[in-house]
Amino acid sequence: MNAGGQGEWRAAARAAADLPPVAARAPLLVDAQVIGSIEPAMATRLSDAGLPLSATDDGGWRIAAPADDSLAAIARWLHEHRLSAPWRNELLAVLAGDGGALAVVERAVVRVLGITTRAVHLVGFAPDGRVWVQLRAFDKAVDPGCWDTLMGGQVSAGESVEQTLERETQEEAGLAIVDLVDVRPTDRVTVRRPVAEGYVVEHIEVFEATVPAALAPTNRDGEVERFECLTRDAVLERLAAGEFTLEAALILDRSLARRAL
Repeated sequence: MNAGGQGEWRAAARAAADLPPVAARAPLLVDAQVIGSIEPAMATRLSDAGLPLSATDDGGWRIAAPADDSLAAIARWLHEHRLSAPWRNELLAVLAGDGGALAVVERAVVRVLGITTRAVHLVGFAPDGRVWVQLRAFDKAVDPGCWDTLMGGQVSAGESVEQTLERETQEEAGLAIVDLVDVRPTDRVTVRRPVAEGYVVEHIEVFEATVPAALAPTNRDGEVERFECLTRDAVLERLAAGEFTLEAALILDRSLARRAL
C-alpha cells in the first residue's frame, strides 16, 4: 500500500470523528449542568406532549427533577414514537462536566439527546505482534458486518471502566482479563459526529494486552461473527479499504503507530 493511500484513509477517519451536527442543536440541561444537546423542534415536540422538559431563558432545554424519572419518561415516549435507536434495556450514566454521575438514561435515546457516553476498547496482540480483530455480527444495530477491535463496549451505569473492560472482554471474546498479559490503558479517543438518531459524543478508553498463544477469542453473546489474527500489513490494508468501524480505525491507527516506534 502506498503512503498516499494510507494518508487518505487516516485523514478521512480523523475528519469523520470530529463533525458538527447536521442541524442546529440546543443545550440540554439537568439542573444547571449541560448534559447533552437536542434539536429545538424535537424539544418542542416533547414539551408539547407534556413531557418533563422546559425551555430556559437562554435557548436551552431543562429536564425536570427528578432527572432519572424524567429521562425515563422521555425515553419511553421516544421509543413508542419510533424516534430512538432500538431499545436496549440498558442504563448509561448521565455525566456532569467533572465526570460525576447526575442521572441514568436508557441507552437507546442517548443519540437523540446528544448525551455524552463512555466506552472501552481492547486492542489484543498475539505474542508475535499480529493483531486480533473481530467481525461484527451482521444483525448488529450499529456497523453490522464491519471489522472492529478485539473488544468494544459501552460503560453501563454504575460500572467503572475496569469493570466494563472485564465484563465485555468475557462476553465478546470469551477471555478473562486475568489470563491476558500486560493489560494496560494506552489512550483516550473522542468521537463527535452526527448519526441518523441524532448526535454522538463518546469518550473511548483504550486498553492494550497480549493474548497468550494458548488462548483464542470465542464469542459468547452472539454479537461477533468471527475473530481473525492479522499481520500489521493486513490490518492496514483493511483500514485503507474502509472495512473497520470509525472508532476501530482511529484506535488501531494509534496502537499500530505506537508499536512501530
